This record gives sequence, structure tokens and C-alpha cells, in this order.
Amino acid sequence: MPYLAVILFLPWFLLLGSLYWLFPRQPRNARRKGFDLAALAVAFVLSFIGMQWGYALGASDVGTGAIWKQVLATLVAYGAFLFVLTLAVPLRGWWLARG
Repeated sequence: MPYLAVILFLPWFLLLGSLYWLFPRQPRNARRKGFDLAALAVAFVLSFIGMQWGYALGASDVGTGAIWKQVLATLVAYGAFLFVLTLAVPLRGWWLARG
């Protein structure tokens, strides 16, 4: 069940993605919408890849319980999502200032 990490964090990802999408409120043009959609798509894809990598890496090699594979997968997925959104916020400002 390697997808449990994304299933459990999907509401949180939706909340963070919604906040990223909604703020700041202006400017709201096609250029910004395209950038935001691309950033959210990259965040979700990297989160999904990180979740799979974290589950495959697992923590079972050190004799821990099976739950730690899910914990590690969740942490990697969450970290990847936040990393992309953290980079996207200043890049969005730079991107919009250029146009």
C-alpha cells in the first residue's frame, strides 16, 4: 500500500494548493493561471515520485515496523510538495514582473 501517504495527505495538499492559487488575489490573468497550474502540477508529480521513492527506500532495513515505510513516504512526499511551492512563490513574482 505505497499510495497511502498521498491519500492521507491529499486534503492537506489541496488546502496548501488552494492557498497558493488564491493569494495574492491580483493580478489574475492567463499568464499567472498558467504558471500556477504548472507549479501545482509539478508539486503533485514530484510529491508522488517522492512518495514512491520514500516507500521503496523504506525504513524496514533497520528492523523497524512496517508503519515507518509509510511515515518516510509521507515525509518525502510532503517535503517535495512544500519544496516546489516554496520555490514557486518567488518565481511567480519574478515571472509576473517580467511580463
